[in-house]
Amino acid sequence: MIRHLISAADLSRDDALLILDTAGELAQMADRPIRKLPTLRGRTVVNLFYEDSTRTRISFEAAAKRLSADVINFSAKGSSVAKGESLKDTALTLEAMGADAVVIRHQASGAPHRLTGWVRGSVVNAGDGTHEHPTQALLDAFTMRRRLGRLDGLRVAIVGDVLHSRVARSNVLLLHTLGADVTLVAPPTLLPVAVSAWPCEVSYDLSTVLPKTDVVMMLRVQAERMNAAYFPTVREYSRRYGLDAARMALLPDHAIVMHPGPMNRGVEIAAEVADSGRSTIVEQVANGVSVRMAVLYLLLGGADPAGAELGGAELGGAELGGAELGGADPGTAEVLAGRAGGGRASPGQLRVGWLSGEASEAAR
Repeated sequence: MIRHLISAADLSRDDALLILDTAGELAQMADRPIRKLPTLRGRTVVNLFYEDSTRTRISFEAAAKRLSADVINFSAKGSSVAKGESLKDTALTLEAMGADAVVIRHQASGAPHRLTGWVRGSVVNAGDGTHEHPTQALLDAFTMRRRLGRLDGLRVAIVGDVLHSRVARSNVLLLHTLGADVTLVAPPTLLPVAVSAWPCEVSYDLSTVLPKTDVVMMLRVQAERMNAAYFPTVREYSRRYGLDAARMALLPDHAIVMHPGPMNRGVEIAAEVADSGRSTIVEQVANGVSVRMAVLYLLLGGADPAGAELGGAELGGAELGGAELGGADPGTAEVLAGRAGGGRASPGQLRVGWLSGEASEAAR
């Protein structure tokens, strides 16, 4: 497993599948009475956000806390950044405080990459300018696989403001790696100049693409990043590239509708579509926690298969079998790991199990 997650292009097919498989195991915690593991106990995760965020920041915070990590939330507003402190000086301050991982969102493309040269811990890109947002692409792929059962050969249409979308870039790269066929649909003014070099197809007509699409992902028009008129009016854009009930009817019966959020209802997506049974928008938010848990676990706690021993050994500081699990006795909760050679468990074999009775013999 890689040390940092800066771009979806950093992930090999095996790396990406490992994250998705691990997220699938961790997702089993969502419906349990105790949704916490001790895997990252004693580790410190810093959320370094220079841009406004709701879903991503809270998702990373929830993911780290469910793995028992200590979380420090940093917002540029109200910090020394407002006094002129540079990104490098902020990074060195965090380094001095012993940050094991830094999750960064920044308005400048390339900021997470620069950060990797200033801190010794792992760096996770939570969105940098118009560049990339790799964990969003991972949670989108995870959602597609859970809903449709596969990624290889899946036909995905990404519709809207591709020019300013870091989500579109990461999804194109990751889905291509995982074997999906991606088509970008947008007006010519909202497509990057070098889009012909991307591993995807391009179309300007949404209605012709929808009947042969398994997944349609709508993108928000990012007016805050626009410094020119990219289309005549919002009404014209919505008429040509918005997904309403009539257009949704063109989709195959099994097709799903996605949106990374936040949505502009009535612009790129109609309210009845966003709230329909085909929509996975709320599901994406829930899956985001599991995927980000998997990323933090693999970067900080599970990159080495030897990091999770069975028998009398420890998993992130918590003994299995007869010892404690994050303060809960084995009769309340137990983490089971699939056995690998030599009594060790690889991250891909992690299974989360909650038992109501005595500790299982399988954990001993």
